[in-house]
Amino acid sequence: MTVGTVGVKLLTGWQWIDSFYFMSMVATAQGPPNSPPTFWGKIFVSVMAFVSIGALVTTIGVLFGPALGYLFHKGITYAEKEQAKLKQEKTIEDDKEDL
Repeated sequence: MTVGTVGVKLLTGWQWIDSFYFMSMVATAQGPPNSPPTFWGKIFVSVMAFVSIGALVTTIGVLFGPALGYLFHKGITYAEKEQAKLKQEKTIEDDKEDL
């Protein structure tokens, strides 16, 4: 956010609060209300849009990845136990039919 805000401020000449507001709209993928008035401002903001979304996705993965991995592992373990139970029940039923 800081790099984006400073870049927008320098390339567009907007006020600090307007530059920060603009970058917050870009970074959260809400879409800013206007576009930068200069060519290089537009190029910079386009690059910052990709960088900020990538940073957001990476941050979410780092923060919640271990918890989601743990839940996924627990779910797989539970499913395997249930599958083993069903397989065992089917084997018992098949043995009863053979008698």
